Amino acid sequence: MTRISQTFSALKKQNRSAFVPFITAGDPDFETALMLLNEMPKAGADLIELGIPFSDPMADGPVNQASYLRALASGMTLAKVLDLVRKFRKTDANTPLVLMGSYNPIHAYGTARFAKDSAEAGADGLLIVDLPPEEDEVLRAPASLHGLSVIRFVTPTSDATRLNTILDGASGYLYYISMAGITGSKPIDPNETKAAIDALRARTSLPCTVGFGIRSPEQAATVARFADGVVVGTAIVSKILENINAGAKRAALVSNVAEFCRAMAKSAHAARA
Repeated sequence: MTRISQTFSALKKQNRSAFVPFITAGDPDFETALMLLNEMPKAGADLIELGIPFSDPMADGPVNQASYLRALASGMTLAKVLDLVRKFRKTDANTPLVLMGSYNPIHAYGTARFAKDSAEAGADGLLIVDLPPEEDEVLRAPASLHGLSVIRFVTPTSDATRLNTILDGASGYLYYISMAGITGSKPIDPNETKAAIDALRARTSLPCTVGFGIRSPEQAATVARFADGVVVGTAIVSKILENINAGAKRAALVSNVAEFCRAMAKSAHAARA
């Protein structure tokens, strides 16, 4: 079993939803990002999505886009993202780590090389926002060769025919986007999202996580009652920005962001109690 499947299997036995935080690799700099990454499991993260900085992301709203630009300005590269993963694995051998981003930097790096280096660094999966299922064989083949899951998105506009394509070759888990739009653009509609997850579960045994629009512990709890995982990104990145703007020292920034994540994780984990 992979780290991803082991994690979701253990949580299912506990009747708990996963808390899945997202942070950008290198935001606001390499050392701070490493400290944040190391702190996430202690704050309750069951799985972590690590964003690959890119200057022109397609699915991200202004908050996450700004985090990518901060990381790039601090000198972050794809090679350094992998180095961040390696350093994280020196202290954490169990928490699944998924690299999330756009295909452009991966194509420039070399797809086969990226899959190999990602797996050797300690990544568990890839979530590429602009590489549709019809075209992801270029990444899925080398990823499979090196034991990496290729996670796919499902959206509110994914009809039955489209869902067949999405599920064919998907692995790890599914990421249900709770709204049509960009990250952090509007709140989640829990009733519509629950209905979509229920329908999705009738079609697949893969764990179904939900992201885009979860901003508070209360919203995390609502989603955790019916989803296998609660993905929180923009709200965490916003906390990082708040601390930067307030002039917080590195240790204080990490502590404040971790405290927010701890509240989100606690709420998600207790939702079905």
